[in-house]
Amino acid sequence: MDRLSFDEYFMEIAHLAAKRSTCLSRQVGAVLVKNNAVISTGYNGAPSKSEHCEKLGCIRKQMNIPSGERLDICRAVHAEQNALLQAAKNGVATEGAIMYITVTPCFTCGKMIVNAGIKEVVVNGTYPDQRTMDLFQEVGVKIRTI
Repeated sequence: MDRLSFDEYFMEIAHLAAKRSTCLSRQVGAVLVKNNAVISTGYNGAPSKSEHCEKLGCIRKQMNIPSGERLDICRAVHAEQNALLQAAKNGVATEGAIMYITVTPCFTCGKMIVNAGIKEVVVNGTYPDQRTMDLFQEVGVKIRTI
């Protein structure tokens, strides 16, 4: 029997979380882990209790905005943000945690990850925002790709 490593296990959970996404462009999942235990998960989609993009359509697609640009007009909450918000909502400390994400975080999520005290980010795919990588290097957040 081939047993998954912790990295593989938590990344599989991140990919499973991504399947809950309601985003029409990109399905992203995130998992917060502390002491080899899941403390929170998140996926990208419309804010709680609001209409999903599946019903309303995607304003970024309607405006032909390229990937990685004008993220501020998107109604979705990113997977990383949702994982951090769920931890906060449930009173779970994130200091020193590891975040597994299906893609490299955008710059806004990168800043939130830093301020939440996440010590390491493990990703499975890339996203076009070098600023995040530069920030993580500057402040000492380790990032790995698996």
